Amino acid sequence: MSFQAYLDTIQQKTGKTPADLRALGRERGWTQGDTLAPGVKPMAIVATLKDELGLGHGHAMAVVALLKGHKKEDDA
Repeated sequence: MSFQAYLDTIQQKTGKTPADLRALGRERGWTQGDTLAPGVKPMAIVATLKDELGLGHGHAMAVVALLKGHKKEDDA
């Protein structure tokens, strides 16, 4: 599954676009600039996304990759 397919599925399930997810990261203090804020643990983000948005582990990890800046929309 491509990274874009993960983002598409997340949007279908939650209604949240990648921009919305980045905004959520900023609001929660998970990000600083284009990456995770110092001291933020990826698995804490994953747990929150699973609990609050109902995402599975792989989809939550895709959001973490997006927030880290390692992956962008349209990445294969």
